[in-house]
Amino acid sequence: MKFIEDYNIDNKKVILRLDLNVTIKNNKILDNTKIVKSLKTINYCLEHNDHILIMSHLGKIKTEEDRGKNSLKIVCDELRKLLHKDIYFVPRTRGKELEDSFSKHVITMMENTRFEDLDGKKESGCDEELSKYWASLGDVFVNDAFGTTHRKHASNYGISKYSKVSLYGYLIQEEINGLKPIISDVKRPFTVIMGGAKVDDKVALIKSLLNDADYLLVGGGIANTFLKASGKEIGKSLYSKEYVDEIKDLLNKYSSKIIMPIDVVVTEENSIIDEPNNISIDDMKSNNIIYDIGPNTINNYKDIIDNSNTIFLNGTVGKYEEPNYANGTKELLNVLKHAKCIKIAGGGDALASINSLHQESSFNYLSTGGGATLEYIATKKLACFEDEK
Repeated sequence: MKFIEDYNIDNKKVILRLDLNVTIKNNKILDNTKIVKSLKTINYCLEHNDHILIMSHLGKIKTEEDRGKNSLKIVCDELRKLLHKDIYFVPRTRGKELEDSFSKHVITMMENTRFEDLDGKKESGCDEELSKYWASLGDVFVNDAFGTTHRKHASNYGISKYSKVSLYGYLIQEEINGLKPIISDVKRPFTVIMGGAKVDDKVALIKSLLNDADYLLVGGGIANTFLKASGKEIGKSLYSKEYVDEIKDLLNKYSSKIIMPIDVVVTEENSIIDEPNNISIDDMKSNNIIYDIGPNTINNYKDIIDNSNTIFLNGTVGKYEEPNYANGTKELLNVLKHAKCIKIAGGGDALASINSLHQESSFNYLSTGGGATLEYIATKKLACFEDEK
């Protein structure tokens, strides 16, 4: 697959796959970084007098109710403001209105590609008929959705198989270059800091990362599963029950690499007043809920961070969007700010917390990918480019 500058795209109909999967709360986009990162490739296509069909997913679509909550219309409105251009939004993923708009309007955005998942997972299952249909709409396919490069879906891998010309855009080029320090010739010790709500879709990647990393520092809901697997009381805290045995095996195999919280910030289940309380992990009660890591854990993590030469941060270590449980994430970012090493962060929650706390300048590179970045670091491959023409 060639870079967009290495092919003449003048006056073409360009199918442009972006990653516009932003976090939306109360009908408001919490962080528009991914949208902003898409502008360079869009503007390049506009400079070459192209008609552009923008495609993206948003959230997971399993029910009709999910469709109502995950329309790309709000993203389209934000992109209009940033581009200062008109964008025609088509509230469906195929059909005459979509085809006519692509031919007539300079920029068209179609509805969430994962709406196709309600009918037999045609998008995420890389349905051949759907892949061929989407590929047939344009002259050139440009993939600039780094956040989905670890997936073989109809809207990335599928279209590339059946398009006459498949290219990649500026964001993917930027990501590949920005992640080089942890893909090739990594400076050790190499420490991965992993937070977030669930370990579910990260177990295989954690296994791969533990082969390569010198330390894994855990926080958030992911840490709860590790703590549970180690035999600690976690009360009513969120954890992934079905993965406890696998994590237990990892703890046995990599006991010197995996570092868990030693104190946590908790509240009590069904508490009328949400009063946070910092306690030792050994003092957890059966009705406690963990929402953040404590100061002793931060000091523990600081010692490892200060002696690391490369660090990758994914996710947040607490419920940082709630003021009572933001201190762990704030203090961890403050420790990273002063660490003299290569620092890279990736994933929506990590970027949102970094941006909200104005810590962007603390990092050598901020990756827009979450799972994609993790998988690229772990496997050194981008799945959607496999078997490329």
